[in-house]
Amino acid sequence: MDNIQLCVAITNNDIEAVKKVAPLVDLFEVRIDLIGEGWQELAGHLAKPWIACNRKTDEGGNWRGSEEERTGKLLKAVELGANIVDIELSTPGVTGLVRQIKGEAECLLSYHNLEGTPLLEEMKDIVRQQRHAGADICKVVTTAHELTDNIAVLELIREFPDLKVVSFAMGWAGQLSRVLCPLAGGYYTYASVEEGKESATGQLPAKLLREIYRLVKG
Repeated sequence: MDNIQLCVAITNNDIEAVKKVAPLVDLFEVRIDLIGEGWQELAGHLAKPWIACNRKTDEGGNWRGSEEERTGKLLKAVELGANIVDIELSTPGVTGLVRQIKGEAECLLSYHNLEGTPLLEEMKDIVRQQRHAGADICKVVTTAHELTDNIAVLELIREFPDLKVVSFAMGWAGQLSRVLCPLAGGYYTYASVEEGKESATGQLPAKLLREIYRLVKG
C-alpha cells in the first residue's frame, strides 16, 4: 500500500491550491479543456510529474474547438514537459498521434462511457485495442449504476497484470471503485484538489483519499 499513487485533476488555474495539495499526490492531471488559457502557466509551476488531458465533449470533457486544435494542445503540452499524454482511443488517427508522442512522453489511451458499464469481455477488448494502438497506460472509465459495476471495472485490472491499467466507474455509485482501484492493482486513482473542484462525478478530495488509505494501511 506504500505504492498507492494518487493523481490530482486540476480544473482551474488556482496555483496556490495546487501547491497546497502537492505533498499528498504523486502526479497531476492538467485538464486543458477545463482550465482554459491559463493551463500553460499553471503547468510551469508543477513540481511533480503531470498528465496532459484535453478531453473531448463526447467523453465527458469541455473542449469546444476543432479536433486539430485539441490534439495540437496535447502536442504543445509535450513540448512543455508533460510526462504522460491522455489520448482517447476514439481519437481520429490515434496511432499516428501516439507515434508522434512516443519517446517524448508516455501515452495513456483512454475510454470513457458516460452511460453505463459494459460487460467485462467488452472492456477487455477495449484494453486490447489500447495496447495494440501503442498505449503505455490503459484507462477504462465507465459509469456505475449499481454495486456490480464497481466489481466489473476492478476485475478488469486483474485481467491484465502485465499492463499499467487504470479502471474505475464514475458517479456516486462508483466511488467504491475509485477508492479500490490502486488497491486492486490499478496504476493510480484520481482525486480532486479539494471538495467542489471535481473533474467528474464521484471524485473524492485528495486529502480524504489519503486519510482513507492511511486507515486501511493501519
